[in-house]
Amino acid sequence: MAQTVSNPYLIQPATIVEKIREADDIDTYRLQFVDEQVRRSYRFSAGQFNMVYLFGVGEVAISIVSDPDRPDSLDHTIRAVGRVTKAIAGLKIGDVLGIRGPFGQGWPLADIRGKDIVVVTGGLGCAPVVGAIEYIFRRRRDFGAVRILHGVKTPHDLLYRERFETWRQHPDTKVYLTSDRADKNWQYHVGVVTGLFHEVRIDPARTAVLMCGPEIMMRLGAPILIDRGIPATSIYVSLERHMECGIGLCGHCQMGPYFLCKDGPVMRYDLVAQWLGSEGV
Repeated sequence: MAQTVSNPYLIQPATIVEKIREADDIDTYRLQFVDEQVRRSYRFSAGQFNMVYLFGVGEVAISIVSDPDRPDSLDHTIRAVGRVTKAIAGLKIGDVLGIRGPFGQGWPLADIRGKDIVVVTGGLGCAPVVGAIEYIFRRRRDFGAVRILHGVKTPHDLLYRERFETWRQHPDTKVYLTSDRADKNWQYHVGVVTGLFHEVRIDPARTAVLMCGPEIMMRLGAPILIDRGIPATSIYVSLERHMECGIGLCGHCQMGPYFLCKDGPVMRYDLVAQWLGSEGV
């Protein structure tokens, strides 16, 4: 169970204890709270996010990608694309960031115990589901078959290479990788991630789907899975919007009647399908 945020505006300092290069503009930051009491009491669920604050610059919403059973350290994978994240990219081990959170609703892992799991991700969209995959493998007997489908634009964009290799070693688990474009060293499928669907055997009545990545991928991919018999109520998507307050007050992350910072970012597909890919909602 995730921590209840008693003061959502309180920023807790956390030290960078490890910085892992994932790609040219992407790093995973391992953080540890400065305050030992905060370190002991902090809890989160796989799929939740923190507001990561760089003092004097600003803050951004970043998914937590570390193990929920080891909340004493927090991992956040961050791409340097905006003012705040580019400034964070210049930090080094020993520097301090601020953390507000955790916020939002994570993956419904307790509700899908006993089911086969199909994970569909694209690009850096893999980050929000990393914690869920680790959770499942730590409780492998509680779940059925696991199928992980991940797509990238180019082989250079493939993150978490070691994790994928580790995951494919688990029993009754298959990992499918694809790239829109291939190079001479690419050994896997070529094409978009939805092109992998026909390679996966699915028992619709006992399958739950976890999807995250570009909205167009989820908007086009979920109906294909529904056509294969998986109920829309068994498909969960992790969504991104511009999040500022984290508690549903500012309205920047509104999607239809929902505020993704508190009702999401993980949402059941049937609740948000009509707004996927739409601007301004």
